[in-house]
Amino acid sequence: MRRREILAGLGAAAVWPHGAPAQQRTLPVIGFLSGRSPGEAAAVVASFHRGLAETGHAEGRNVAVEYRWAEGRYDRLPAMAAELVERRVAVLAAVGGGVAGLAAKAATATIPIVFASGGDAVKIGLVESLNRPGANVTGVNLVFGALGAKRLELLREVVPTARSIAVLVNFDYPSADAEVEDLRAAARTLGLEIQVLPASAESALAPAFAALAARRTDGLLVADDPFLQGLRDHIVALAARDAVPAVYFSRDFADAGGLVSYGGSIIEGYRQVGKYVGQILLGAKPADLPVVQPAIFELVVNPKTAHTLGLAIPPGIIARADVVIE
Repeated sequence: MRRREILAGLGAAAVWPHGAPAQQRTLPVIGFLSGRSPGEAAAVVASFHRGLAETGHAEGRNVAVEYRWAEGRYDRLPAMAAELVERRVAVLAAVGGGVAGLAAKAATATIPIVFASGGDAVKIGLVESLNRPGANVTGVNLVFGALGAKRLELLREVVPTARSIAVLVNFDYPSADAEVEDLRAAARTLGLEIQVLPASAESALAPAFAALAARRTDGLLVADDPFLQGLRDHIVALAARDAVPAVYFSRDFADAGGLVSYGGSIIEGYRQVGKYVGQILLGAKPADLPVVQPAIFELVVNPKTAHTLGLAIPPGIIARADVVIE
């Protein structure tokens, strides 16, 4: 080998860490910031990668991804966002709730951000408008919180004699107050009483369900929150144990054995996040990409759970259901 080639090789070794694959040295890096936990989010991460693939991107081939998981501890998100900004990622995918998007937005005004939020993206301050998001932020607005009144109506249809409904809510989530306020207004119209059960830690679930039983509430709504979503198996199991009819904000609760769910598709939302990230890597600007909202809201019904609870799902709900879990 010639002396010049040897010196060039030594120079490259000085720039890159020992053992770093040559292919990864030039790949653009996506920062994946989530309020959720990796163990329970495999399906949505796979959907994110499907969206990337639609724009010709694949992790490890022509793009790298650095993951940061808050695991429901939202106070960790600002430091994680700052770390990814310091890493100089090409794009930030801020998912697992609007709180991740807000942390990313506070950390950078220049790196493009693509969020996924269940709350109102305009109301919580993620974007100026849905059609013209402006600045460096765009994403997917799943509007889970805004559908609380509709879920309350569904619960009333399933349990026509209901008078008191409990709402399991994490007030650490940015849109929680607005969702509870909307539910109270809807409950007044329906002649229902709302009982709020705060739960910002897994340890709060047992006391919350104990309070639900003590107050003899007739049903349960779970408010939009990625942290509570991560605890869906535990929540569904407690509802089954206490024979409480419950309506949830996303399909994965019903897939886990929940009675009824109604909301936009999280799987589709993450696919769209991946697609937008890929388009930005190809040169698109976030300000030119309107915030996407669901075109379809899924009504999912689990008749087996209804039978266990001694309930008959009204034929009207079965007829309207997009998915009936057999």
